[in-house]
Amino acid sequence: MVPLTQREVVPVVLRRRLGIALGLSLLCLLILLARLWDLQILRGDEMRVLSENNRIRLHRVQATRGTVVDRYGRVLIDSRPSFDAMLVAEDARNPELTIENLAQLLHQSTADMHTLLRQAALRPPFEEIAVKRDLDWDEVVALETHQLDLPGISYPLGTKLAHILGYVGEASQQDLQSDSGYRMGDLVGKLGLEKRWEHYLRGVDGGQQVEVDAVGRKLRVLREVDEVPGDIIKLTIDLDLQNAASQALGERDGSVVALDPNTGEILALVSTPSFDPNVFARGVRRKEWQGLMTDKHRPLNNRAVQGQYPPGSTFKIVVATAALEEGIINPFTRIHCGGGVQFGNHYFRCWKKGGHGSVNLHEALVQSCDTFFYQVAQRLGIDVIAQYAHTFGLGMPTGIDLEHERPGTIPDTEWKRRRFKQPWFAGETLSAAIGQGYVTATPLQMADAIATEAVGKRYRPHFVKQVETPEGEVVHSESPELVATLQVRATTLAQVRDGLRDVVNSPHGTGKNARLKDVEVAGKTGTSQVVKLGKERLKAAQVPWQQRDHAWFVAYAPAEAPEIAVACLVEHADGGGGAIAAPVAHDVLQAYFQLKKQRESAHYAADRSPTDRAF
Repeated sequence: MVPLTQREVVPVVLRRRLGIALGLSLLCLLILLARLWDLQILRGDEMRVLSENNRIRLHRVQATRGTVVDRYGRVLIDSRPSFDAMLVAEDARNPELTIENLAQLLHQSTADMHTLLRQAALRPPFEEIAVKRDLDWDEVVALETHQLDLPGISYPLGTKLAHILGYVGEASQQDLQSDSGYRMGDLVGKLGLEKRWEHYLRGVDGGQQVEVDAVGRKLRVLREVDEVPGDIIKLTIDLDLQNAASQALGERDGSVVALDPNTGEILALVSTPSFDPNVFARGVRRKEWQGLMTDKHRPLNNRAVQGQYPPGSTFKIVVATAALEEGIINPFTRIHCGGGVQFGNHYFRCWKKGGHGSVNLHEALVQSCDTFFYQVAQRLGIDVIAQYAHTFGLGMPTGIDLEHERPGTIPDTEWKRRRFKQPWFAGETLSAAIGQGYVTATPLQMADAIATEAVGKRYRPHFVKQVETPEGEVVHSESPELVATLQVRATTLAQVRDGLRDVVNSPHGTGKNARLKDVEVAGKTGTSQVVKLGKERLKAAQVPWQQRDHAWFVAYAPAEAPEIAVACLVEHADGGGGAIAAPVAHDVLQAYFQLKKQRESAHYAADRSPTDRAF
C-alpha cells in the first residue's frame, strides 16, 4: 500500500468533518420539523386557543347584586362602585416578584399573597384573581398593575341589621364545586338573607370580549353582553322602628324583637353587640376575624334566634293559661304567699321578701307572685305544663328563615329520662313554673308566644315581604302562614289578658314602666337567674357581671286590638325586668305608635284634593 501524502490527508479529514456537520444539521432540522409538527398539527387547536387568549380575552362581568329595601322602600343593602386589584398570573413574567411588589403596594402580607396564588392554581388559564377588594384612593393611585372597576356591596346601616341581612364573601372551594356558575373571586352570600336569598340576589353575569397587549393590558372592547342585575327584595322590617329599638337597647348585650301578631311579619330585630358586614364585603382581615371570634360578648351570635335563656316570670303566661284551662284554679282561687314555700328539704322563695299575702290569679300575674305559681304548677305537673308550652311555640324552632335557629328547652318527664337517664323530681316542677331550671327560650320565641296569647293564633315569623325584578315585576311574595291556633276557651284567654293588661296599667303592676299615655299595653316582666347565689339577696353591683340576672319584658298593644308584639331581653342586667327591660319595650312601642300617627297624617294630607285643602 502506498502511503498518503500530507496534502492528500487533509481533504479526507475535511470531508469527514463536513459529513458530521451535515448530519448534525439534518438532525436539528428533523427535531425542528418534529416540533413544528407537534405545535401546528398535533397541538394546533390548543396553541391557537392560547394564542387567541393572549390577544383576545373573554372577560366575565359579574352581575350587580340585588338591592334590599325595608317595607317602605328605603335601601338597606346596595351596590356601589369599588376598585379591586386583579391579577392574571399568566401575564406576569416573574410571578414571585409581582406578588412581592403587589404586597408592598397594597400593604398586604407576602405570605397571604402566595397562599392566594396557590389556591388559584386550579382556575382556568387567564382568569383573574382578586388580590384585594375595595381599594382606597391612595392604593388605586399607587397600583401600577392590572386594575378593574367592579361593583362592590354596601351596607349603609352598618351594624344595625347585620344579623338579618348577613354578609357576602368570596366564593369558597365548596361554593365553586356546588355551583358551576361561580368563579374564583365572586362575591356570594355567606350568612343571613344574603345566603338564603342568594338565588334572587345574584343576577345573571354579562361579559366583554376585549383585546389585550402582550402584558395583558386592555386595549379595546370588541363585543359586550349586558349583565342582568339581581332582584329587589322588600323586607317586612320598618327601618325607623329598627333604629328606635336599637337606640332603646343601647350598648347593652341583649335583643329586641317586634312583630305583627296578626301576620308574623318581623318589624324590628335587634341583637347587640353586632358586627359590620361591610368588613366581610371588602374581605375580612385575619386580625379582624380573630377579634370577632375571641370577643367574649360574641358579636356574631344572633341572640334573637340563637340565644337560649331562662324566660323567668314571662313563662307564667303559659302556666296561668294551663291552670285555668285544666280547671286547676278559677279566677276566684286564692293562695297565700308568705314569702315562699317549703318543698321537701328546699325552700322556694318568692321574689318579694315577706310575700304578697292572699292572692288570686289576676293579682299573682300583676304582682308576679312566685309562690302562687309554685303551688299551681305542683298541681298541674310538668307534662301538662310542657304540653301547653308547646302550643305557644316554645321548645321548637319558630321556622324563621335564618340559619342556626335554636329550639330552646321545654322539659318533661320523658325529656329528662332521655337526656339524663334520670326520673323527673317534683321539686323541679316548681322551678319550671317560674321559667327557671331546665326551661329556656329565645327572644324570638317569647315574642311569638306573647303574640299567640294576644290573638289566639300563632304565625310563622318571617322578614321578607316580596321580591321584585329591577323593572318592578313581583316574582315572589310571602303570605302569612298560620302555624297553630290556641285550643283554649275564650274565657281563659280573657282572664289571662286582663291580668297582663294590669301588669302594665295597675299601680301595683311590675311592668308599669312600659305604660303609654294614649294606648293600653299588656305585658309581663321576667327576671331569670344565671347562677344560684344562695340565700342572701345581693344587689346587682355586688355580683360579677357574668353572674347577674337577665331582665325580660314581653308585651303587645293595643291591648284590645293588638297590632304589635315585643320581646326584650337584657343580658346580665343591673336590675329586674320591670326596671330594665320594660323601659326598652316602652320606647319601642311608643316609637311604633308615633310613626303610625305621622304616616297616617302624611297619607291623609297627600290624599286631600286642592279643593279640600282650600277649606
